[in-house]
Amino acid sequence: MLSGWRQALITGEAAFKAAAVVLLTAFMAFSTVPSSAWAEETRRDDVSPGFNHDAWNDIRGMLYEDQVIKDGKGVISLTAPYRAEDAAIVPITIAAAKPQTKGEFIESITLVIDQNPSPVAAVFHLTPDSGLATIDTRIRINAFTDIRAIAKMNDGRLFMATEFIKAAGGCSTPGLSEMDEAIARAGKMKMKFLASDMEGAGGQAQLLIRHPNFSGLQMDQISGDFIPAHYVDSIEVTRGGAKILGVEGDISLSEDPSIRFYFGDDTSGDISAVVTDTHGKTFSKSWPVSKLAKN
Repeated sequence: MLSGWRQALITGEAAFKAAAVVLLTAFMAFSTVPSSAWAEETRRDDVSPGFNHDAWNDIRGMLYEDQVIKDGKGVISLTAPYRAEDAAIVPITIAAAKPQTKGEFIESITLVIDQNPSPVAAVFHLTPDSGLATIDTRIRINAFTDIRAIAKMNDGRLFMATEFIKAAGGCSTPGLSEMDEAIARAGKMKMKFLASDMEGAGGQAQLLIRHPNFSGLQMDQISGDFIPAHYVDSIEVTRGGAKILGVEGDISLSEDPSIRFYFGDDTSGDISAVVTDTHGKTFSKSWPVSKLAKN
């Protein structure tokens, strides 16, 4: 899904740089707004002069054409801060209402950020072995925007949850680390075991990936040049050989991606993660599930 979206939306590095100039200029102008204005609740239909009210209609048409998308209540929900503290690292939770079963399960979740330069932030692929289709991650927000989680069921039905976030400049914000340092540590991974909080969902874990996830819209503070896009574009997690989670990533996932997920009831074998990035690098690591369960 994401490869087709990229081809339709972005034609090359020149397009990234042109978009970055516009976005940086807009953000600089936006940052001059008096602090008192931030204290006022901006009307949702008048968030900024550049707000694209037709964004979702265009995105929906490209992704789903005329398919019916129902309200996500009772199937999927989305939690996000109304006003983000840091637009480059915005925590969100996509929560499934009930555990995965072989008869009925969420097959994929598409995360859309309407006003971002590349709106499809990620597609999460899940299976009955996932336990629960609940995902926590961190994203970049470039302007006041709706974010959406669209769940596709195994029978093809679509359900959507939506939240609104006030944040700006996250796609062009420089990384926290020096560029050479960030590239050198790329691909290092950790897996943390977390207590499960839903009966029947199985174990829960958090995958932490060291990677700069350069968006292509960030500027090198020393040279003044744009840093070429370089980000994690795929993640696959298996448990004992069974696929638990697949992720198609894009520039809207934050630096050092973090994905919290469920991995079902089975505690035998290993949990393995294979990660690739847009520079053709592949990183992999495994952790014994039984060892994780004791942490």
